[in-house]
Amino acid sequence: MKIVSSILLVIVLSGLLGWLSNQPQSVGPDVPQGKLNSLSFAPYWNGENPFDKLFPTPAQIATDIQLMADKTHTIRTYASAEGNMPVIPELARQYHVAMLQGAWLGRIEASNQLEAEALIRSANSYPDVVKRVIVGNEVLLRRDLSPQQLIRYIRMVKAKIQQPVSYADVWSMYVQHPELIKEVDFVTIHILPYWEDEPIAVDQAPAHIERIYKNMRKLVDSIAPGKAILIGESGWPSQGRQRGGSLPSVVNEAKYIRSLIKVAANNGFDVNIVEATNQGWKSELEGVVGANWGLFSADRQEVFPLTGEVQENRQWLWQWLAASLLLVVVLAVSWQALTQLPARPALAMVAFLQLLTSLWVYSACHLWQTSYTLAQQLLTLLLLVANAAFASLAWQHINGHLAHTDHSPRKNSLYLHNIYLGFALFALYRSLMLAINGRYLSFPAPQEAVMIAATVGLMVASRLAHNRPRHGLALSALVGQPAISSHRYRLYGGLLLTAGIALIIGESYGFMAGTDLIAAYPNVAERLVQSFLFTVTNGQLLAWWLCLIVLSIPLLNNAPQHTPTS
Repeated sequence: MKIVSSILLVIVLSGLLGWLSNQPQSVGPDVPQGKLNSLSFAPYWNGENPFDKLFPTPAQIATDIQLMADKTHTIRTYASAEGNMPVIPELARQYHVAMLQGAWLGRIEASNQLEAEALIRSANSYPDVVKRVIVGNEVLLRRDLSPQQLIRYIRMVKAKIQQPVSYADVWSMYVQHPELIKEVDFVTIHILPYWEDEPIAVDQAPAHIERIYKNMRKLVDSIAPGKAILIGESGWPSQGRQRGGSLPSVVNEAKYIRSLIKVAANNGFDVNIVEATNQGWKSELEGVVGANWGLFSADRQEVFPLTGEVQENRQWLWQWLAASLLLVVVLAVSWQALTQLPARPALAMVAFLQLLTSLWVYSACHLWQTSYTLAQQLLTLLLLVANAAFASLAWQHINGHLAHTDHSPRKNSLYLHNIYLGFALFALYRSLMLAINGRYLSFPAPQEAVMIAATVGLMVASRLAHNRPRHGLALSALVGQPAISSHRYRLYGGLLLTAGIALIIGESYGFMAGTDLIAAYPNVAERLVQSFLFTVTNGQLLAWWLCLIVLSIPLLNNAPQHTPTS
């Protein structure tokens, strides 16, 4: 009866914690009428992408535009000739949505010509729908065209349509190429605080937007007084890697958009929000963060509302129920072993198992939702199986320690040992990739969260069971497997810590090399301090660094000699 009461207590407390941590939050004033002025629209669904010429069907595009009609007055498109994109203006007319239509320009002359011609044809055929056009998107940033080549396309389109014509790029490109201001009818700039060289926290982002816009206003007025400015892209990611104080989250995305709309209304800014739906195909270019800027998920579920309060994790209740059910199943299978424990250790083991099942369910949901290709999905499945196997074996091992019975069978100890080393090597690889070029890579703490928690549990149990505290933290002592070589283990542990240091250096260097940060902090020492502060205040990076430390402890503390327990 005491064990049953312990199980119920743990489940209830876990649910209470989930409920408290996922309360709806106020994120600022509602968007007026719950409808944006303009919203970027790329109609790709799961499995579709422009790289492989897998384009959405007209029916899918119609579904999207009907959905967007309730959220925005205008949609901004980026291509006019690709796939079924030519059907968009007619569908926009049908659902009473205006268009800011774009032509996608790249390095291939023939494709650029087709895009420009399709844009001209659409603008002339649907003047009631296509209100403004944009010739090229971040072409100069990608270095696909020179300013002179770009201007030629702008002039070609301007000569053949009546609508205002612009070019869209990050705001700094207009600063570097002010000659473009004379060529366009209105200036389109992208301001994305998350991606700035000096990352901006979401609470500071509205002031940053206002400052950049006013600086651009001065520049434009010095060349073409009174020429209109459009903020062509601005938004915030709901998932992905943290950059300095720029933390992706659902609440932060909603908070940013609400505050941006308020700033725009107060200052008379013209703003287009990026973007309508999450685009999984962008993960190939920008990782998880690039795929999660939408108001709607890839399967067209609302990520957050434009009015009212916002919840960070709407799935928390189902995740808690799934974790609790998994807890009950595991306890039913190992009931006899649990009943051998005294009351307090039994309660501790139930709580520990609830932690493991909760982490596993959360990781499974998070990792699967952020796996966009077959390769990513296969890796996710492999990691989830490995985490589950390690957690299961570790729980049995710990239960044996607390019950003062024989440890796990030799085979189980070998599995624990090998899975541990596999996770350590994976952590080393991912850390090095983050250190070398981690701008678009997410920190992999969710991929190893269950295994890390299980390792901490093994450490605590091992310290209680061994007379030599230091050697009780050795990998061989944790899993009951004889050491291969203490020197080899220590090498592995040292490499993990070295990779952690390299990660700090690589992240700091990434900030140091930013053009805008160099301009803001010309003094190298001052810029180095600022870059280091951006790095060490990154909560996600620090969480992963802690994971590396936990992983390294059993390797660095491995005893030269250890007799396994059979």
